[in-house]
Amino acid sequence: MLNIHQLSIAFQGEDLFRNISFRLQSGNRVGLIGKNGAGKSTLLKIIAGELEYSAGQISLEKKELKIGFLKQDIDFVYGRTVLEESYEAFSEIKTLERRLEGINTQLVERTDYESESYSDLMVELNEVQHQYEILGGYNYQGDTEKILIGLGFKREDFTKLTDTFSGGWRMRIELAKLLLQQNDILLLDEPTNHLDIESIIWLEQFLKHYPGAVVIVSHDKMFLDHVTNRTIELVLGQIYDMPKPYTQYLKLRAEQKALQLAAQKNQQKHIEHTEKLIEKFRAKASKATMAQSLIKKLDKIERIQVDEDDTSVMSVRFPISISPGKVVLEAKNISKSYGDLEVLNGVDLMIERGQKVAFVGQNGQGKSTLAKILVGELQSLGEVRLGHNVHLGYFAQNQAEYLDGSKTVLTTMIDAANDTNRTKVRDILGAFLFRGEAVDKQVSVLSGGERNRLALAKLLLKPLNVLVMDEPTNHLDIQSKTVLKTALQNFEGTLILVSHDREFLQGLNDVVYEFKDQTIKPYLGDIDFYLEQRQIQNLREAERRTVQKTVKQATTSKLSYEAQKKLKSLHNRLSKVESSISDLEKTIKAIDFELEINYEETVSKPNFFENYQSKKTKLEALMSQWESLTESIEQHN
Repeated sequence: MLNIHQLSIAFQGEDLFRNISFRLQSGNRVGLIGKNGAGKSTLLKIIAGELEYSAGQISLEKKELKIGFLKQDIDFVYGRTVLEESYEAFSEIKTLERRLEGINTQLVERTDYESESYSDLMVELNEVQHQYEILGGYNYQGDTEKILIGLGFKREDFTKLTDTFSGGWRMRIELAKLLLQQNDILLLDEPTNHLDIESIIWLEQFLKHYPGAVVIVSHDKMFLDHVTNRTIELVLGQIYDMPKPYTQYLKLRAEQKALQLAAQKNQQKHIEHTEKLIEKFRAKASKATMAQSLIKKLDKIERIQVDEDDTSVMSVRFPISISPGKVVLEAKNISKSYGDLEVLNGVDLMIERGQKVAFVGQNGQGKSTLAKILVGELQSLGEVRLGHNVHLGYFAQNQAEYLDGSKTVLTTMIDAANDTNRTKVRDILGAFLFRGEAVDKQVSVLSGGERNRLALAKLLLKPLNVLVMDEPTNHLDIQSKTVLKTALQNFEGTLILVSHDREFLQGLNDVVYEFKDQTIKPYLGDIDFYLEQRQIQNLREAERRTVQKTVKQATTSKLSYEAQKKLKSLHNRLSKVESSISDLEKTIKAIDFELEINYEETVSKPNFFENYQSKKTKLEALMSQWESLTESIEQHN
């Protein structure tokens, strides 16, 4: 389908990657991984034809190969509706529509029906209509509506402006366009950024059955494992390519490197032994010929090389400015609407010193909105009060909107610094892997991960004791994500974290606020406690249930205190019954095994059949009790 041979690209005389080769075929679902700045997004741009390369060759197996490219940051034209933006997928059809409109206008206005030019116009109309039909011009509007509805949009959303939607919903529009285009190759750069779990699950299913080739840059390990069947890693300008999903690839790479190290060690022992013999034989004239022979053999040995790894990681530590008062932040009766869309309604929130809080829930439920309200980025109804000596630090979800692309990395930091820390700017940048000439890069050419690292570095230039972070792992590579998590675990201040990532949240919070139906509900525990209370395994299932749930008139949160006590008692009884059923089933299974092994000896035991039957009867009674308790719990819900 597409061949890449000896591809190289350099910036300012320095190679980003050199002489890389691989082939894409139909059915390939490639996870393109590597550290921030390794060249992943650059490689996608080259394949998409948006960037020139320095050397090498890209060959297509067919002339009209269609490539769709989903970029990290989507640029929407303001003023278009959802449908109008989706129709941009059909550029050829829209061009033909304009031609048809022009021809029909001329036919209405003209009266020279017998002229040759009028006849030529009729011929052109017929040709354009035929081409329009072949391209699906009479079906594309219906197909677009079907895809949008499949992605979660409602018909009343079709006429709304795209700029009224969150980043996750805009990403869905872009995905709809790519799906409607029926591309041969899909290039997806961080497709799960800003997506809620529902849309991630949909995207996984879509990509699993995609007939063409897919190349995905992502930091989401679970997403890569669910979707990909091949991994290409960019490391220090070279690639490693294996037909395995992410986790299996890592295991194979580790095994491969261990074998290389063992082989290199054995070879080195052999070389050292040979060198000793050479030195020994050189001293004797009778053995000089043998020494020369050994030298020649040693020269012919091809030294075993161990694959290089880029082990550099950023260094992050968020120091506390001063200790604030006990209540660091209080919000009362917060309500926020965007036009007719109500996002928050009468929300109350109080955050105390040292708390680590997680905001979870579907996109569009108000997590980022409340975060912006708390830090003063967004106006709302209600009241927000900061506590005594509170110094807020805010990490926004989309850093592209908060960094000036015309500035360099160094200028960005110097402008944000003050007299006391301006001399430390280069040290801070170095800790975030901006070293040497990298500090002179313009922000506009930075990758998404590099922009996030720069934004994190800026946070260290101002005193803070409360951190509000909205999806801080977007665009970060997996190593950087791990470093950031460690830094937040060691942070002694107050943390408010918006995230969809269970793995990242584990060990980071002691309170979870679930956003749903314009309100928030607290769970006084960590993310695992929240999932346990929801009786689910992960945040994906939480949001999927939110989407798929049938509307109930009464929920647990609205039950009376007595009803909640009753429900808790039923759950406790159910747990005990389930435990008894499990123990009894194991006992009966063990007896059945004894019967198979030695029937006569087993049945000869006193009162064997009575005891055996009583256990089975008891099991039946417990199963009936379990069904009864389950029904009672469902009725209380």
